[in-house]
Amino acid sequence: MPKLFYSPASPYSGKVRMAAAYAGIPVVTVTVETGPQPALLTDANPLGKIPVWITDDGQSIYDSRVITQYLNRLSGNKLFPRNADKRLDAERLEALADGICDCLLAIVYERRGRPEEIIHQPWIDKQWSKVTRSLDLLNANPPKLPKAITTGQIALRAAIGYLDLRFPGKWEKGRPRLKRWAARFDEKFPELKAIVPQG
Repeated sequence: MPKLFYSPASPYSGKVRMAAAYAGIPVVTVTVETGPQPALLTDANPLGKIPVWITDDGQSIYDSRVITQYLNRLSGNKLFPRNADKRLDAERLEALADGICDCLLAIVYERRGRPEEIIHQPWIDKQWSKVTRSLDLLNANPPKLPKAITTGQIALRAAIGYLDLRFPGKWEKGRPRLKRWAARFDEKFPELKAIVPQG
């Protein structure tokens, strides 16, 4: 059975785990701490990043967007539509959700990795402005939640889960439609709710 090196708090790991569950692809999950850069991880991915999908024959697949494309092929297109325009919409939503997470992680690492007196607040503010622009766009026009969802919706739910985990109370104000969207996602796909990023 394939393995997935992951962290429970990682939104990218959450996206891949949710995508695999939704596509019906079983995987053994292995928690890995990225800070120490263990050989287990760096041998599989020289960048030392998670998630990493290890195939049955020992091949390493990374990063999360490459993994979701791989899982889509493996599942016979359960994660991305065959229609070119709809597929582009799904890929764009995944990229936006991942981009939000990129900015959030930049903020987290700035605060975590530097002493208080040298934290660069303008850098944090710039990243947060990218997040708020993206969230406002999504709140104005939340993605549909049809019976068959895509990696795009899954990636967005993982991103919102990470916001709830690391930025509780700081993103929801003025975005009720996006908050309701996440709640509806959990109602429609309860089997995925437990995989949303958590501490």
